[in-house]
Amino acid sequence: MRRIAVLTSGGDAPGMNAAIRAVVRTGISKGWDVFGVRGGYQGLIDGRLTPLGARDVGGIIQRGGTILGSARSAEFRTEAGQIKAIRSLNEFGIDGLVVIGGNGSQTGSYALHQHGFPVVGIASTIDNDLYGSDITIGVDTALNIALEAIDRLKITASSHQRAFLIEVMGRNCGYLALMSALAGGAEAAVIPEMEIPPEEVAETLQQAYQRGKAHAIVVVAEGAKNNAEKLNEYFQQHRERLGFDLRVTILGHIQRGGNPGAFDRILASRLGAGAVEALARGEFGVLVGQIDGDITTTPLSEVVSNKKTVDMDLVKLAQILD
Repeated sequence: MRRIAVLTSGGDAPGMNAAIRAVVRTGISKGWDVFGVRGGYQGLIDGRLTPLGARDVGGIIQRGGTILGSARSAEFRTEAGQIKAIRSLNEFGIDGLVVIGGNGSQTGSYALHQHGFPVVGIASTIDNDLYGSDITIGVDTALNIALEAIDRLKITASSHQRAFLIEVMGRNCGYLALMSALAGGAEAAVIPEMEIPPEEVAETLQQAYQRGKAHAIVVVAEGAKNNAEKLNEYFQQHRERLGFDLRVTILGHIQRGGNPGAFDRILASRLGAGAVEALARGEFGVLVGQIDGDITTTPLSEVVSNKKTVDMDLVKLAQILD
């Protein structure tokens, strides 16, 4: 292993730059040349690789997003596109590739691995839905951004005695919604893993007012069947019967845009270094993640074939503490 490349793919996550920095500097410490791939898998197909030195990644650990950029690539989903990507890697003399990203990105990593190319993935997605890591890069920062929004909205909700629906990201995983509801003291969390009928949400809000609360907060996962839009339609249709006002706030991509907190910077640094170490010992076709506080590797074959679930004990705790 003398020359490696690193790319970021899929949705950006706070801490990706810290991971890039760790990959580059750990690789250089081993005497390797390190290249950055611009524009994700499409950039790999197009041969957009540039050398990265230690100073090229200076001053980026605190920045959100990714200096390498990210892009969706329909072409890479095809075998022909994957072969083009490997051809680009071979043209630049790349011996190993590090892919920083979530489910879709690691599916791409596994495809390259099946073609025989040495690849290692790094767990990075704010959704925290990636099998093989207890927590992924970007989750902690995104959670704290959502929590700050909930705290602020709770103040205005109390002032006007209103109920708020707050929709957070997470695709089909309810982790962000559940944890921000638990940390923010919300009255309910609506997540894909345990759907709550609109009428039950209404009853929860009514009970909150009956207990003398001046506000009511419901955190909704974007991937829930009854997302914020559908719940709002239901509440508008039954407004007179329910007897209270409702406001909807959709946080959207603001959760991705923050500068990474200390936890994500450290996690990303550990995972980035861990990925280079995996390449150095010849451990290919794996995802580098954190399990029980340790930096571990999980075969990509397991990562792409298993679904990560939320802890239902935390769901019960959120219900008790509402």
